[in-house]
Amino acid sequence: MELIQNTPDLSAYLAADEVVDHHHPVVRQTAARLAADVPDSYAYAQAAFEYVRDEIPHSQDAQDPRVTWRASDVLERRTGICHAKAHALAALLRAEDIPTALCYQLLRADDTPGHVVHGLIAVRFKGAWHRQDPRGNKPGVNAQFSLTGERLAWVPDAREGEFDYPTLYAEPHPVVLEALRAAPDRTTLWRTLPTALRHPEEPEDGVGGPRPTP
Repeated sequence: MELIQNTPDLSAYLAADEVVDHHHPVVRQTAARLAADVPDSYAYAQAAFEYVRDEIPHSQDAQDPRVTWRASDVLERRTGICHAKAHALAALLRAEDIPTALCYQLLRADDTPGHVVHGLIAVRFKGAWHRQDPRGNKPGVNAQFSLTGERLAWVPDAREGEFDYPTLYAEPHPVVLEALRAAPDRTTLWRTLPTALRHPEEPEDGVGGPRPTP
């Protein structure tokens, strides 16, 4: 699959904003601590990925009712779903001048029929984008940092109506951000997670059924 930037301006993938707030002291301090123990930007990217994947529990796995969406809050409160953890990783990478995009998959929902949008990131090294999934591993999920072939949490199954969105976003998709901001708790968020990004690549119909938690 060819990954497509939603803006040709590479500097947009280094920008700080209200969500990917890598200017925040919590993000800067976390980035500095991780950077102090590694020799180069490649090792830093892997260290940041593993920190977000392993040290910030996925709120559904941990049964944490709190909803986070701003990168600094994810790092400070140490909780978040896939989208929130992607925002946190993007902030840590951009804090060290590594271009990072937000990207998405459409997967079958976990406990209800239908599909749900899953969030991950893509990091740019040596002129190419490489997708990484910091969601957090669990039985049946073994995502790893890799620049030589994707090792994501899940590979979409086209037979089940699943697919990868090819667009690389410099900012969180508005549909995703709206759901995160509006939910007072994780239980509510689970009922209101977006079921599509409503882009032309979205199929008209899909097959529902149980699927991993995004």
